[in-house]
Amino acid sequence: MEYRQLGTSGLKVPALSFGAGTFGGQGPLFGAWGTTDAQEARRLVDICLDAGITMFDTADVYSAGASEEVLGQAVKGRRDRVLLSTKAGLPTGEGPTDAGTSRSRLIRATEDALRRLDTDHIDLFQLHAFDAATPVEEVLSTLDGLVRSGKIRYVGVSNFAGWQLMKSLAAADRQGFPRYVAHQVYYSLVGRDYEWELMPLGHDQGVGAMVWSPLGWGRLTGKVRRGRPLPPDSRLHATAAYGPPVEDGHLYDVVDALDDIARETGRTIPQVAINWLLRRPTVSSVIVGARNEEQLRQNIGAVGWELSPEQVARLDAASHRPAPYPYFPYERQEGFARLNPPLLPAPAPAA
Repeated sequence: MEYRQLGTSGLKVPALSFGAGTFGGQGPLFGAWGTTDAQEARRLVDICLDAGITMFDTADVYSAGASEEVLGQAVKGRRDRVLLSTKAGLPTGEGPTDAGTSRSRLIRATEDALRRLDTDHIDLFQLHAFDAATPVEEVLSTLDGLVRSGKIRYVGVSNFAGWQLMKSLAAADRQGFPRYVAHQVYYSLVGRDYEWELMPLGHDQGVGAMVWSPLGWGRLTGKVRRGRPLPPDSRLHATAAYGPPVEDGHLYDVVDALDDIARETGRTIPQVAINWLLRRPTVSSVIVGARNEEQLRQNIGAVGWELSPEQVARLDAASHRPAPYPYFPYERQEGFARLNPPLLPAPAPAA
């Protein structure tokens, strides 16, 4: 397993991390993701550690805290071998302090996560969403106190807009508070919005991407195909409304390209899709999930080999979407590109 710096921090993370959203299995969304109990989770952790996957990501909102509890039980007795990452900030109840990132909420969320994970520290603590009602200085000063107390080692965010992340980083620099070193983002071959603003920001500011849903919310498994009905066992029947939308025509074009390259490489469609992500700028780790051993082992097969430049270019072309304003001039006009060199090559013309 390859290990990478998380942004420009001193923390080294595996190229693949394991997402524990399938642990616990409570509620309409997370119950559809998976219902892994502690015994099954321990077996999946065994497989991860054997493959060099040492980082495990969860959140307080996953199955109402049950995911954290199951993960804590699964890593019991080997805490020194793993990195634990969790998130807080989304609503966990109906009360006025059951959502957001106020000082009281963050302290309580940290204490609850430590208890559920059965640990004395969290390696990476991330804000699950931006809280416009709480000043960023209050958020950062609270996280600073938690870092100084040893309860949190590194801090990050998830699903922030560019201005929200940059405002927070500027305040951290101004006040001497810990900087966010990670941004957990949605990024996939059928969802490349991350590239337009957040990727250049991460590159400039040293914030590493932790990619969630690398298979486009379950659409790039190889089961969703042009001209075929959605398979009966697909979780998209229950979860599609919760995730990022994708136009059917665009999805099928990407799957067709993935299918061709999977045949050429002897790999599976998910392995090709994840391998493409691992070569993108600013990506520190791709978070993979699994409901069983077979899925996990297949995802692990995404590392240890590389797509050719020609295959990458074909995937780039098939998955490309026109950039929105104000980014499209940088993509189309040479003068803008001279002032702001792109991190990624220009898309190849359609065949």
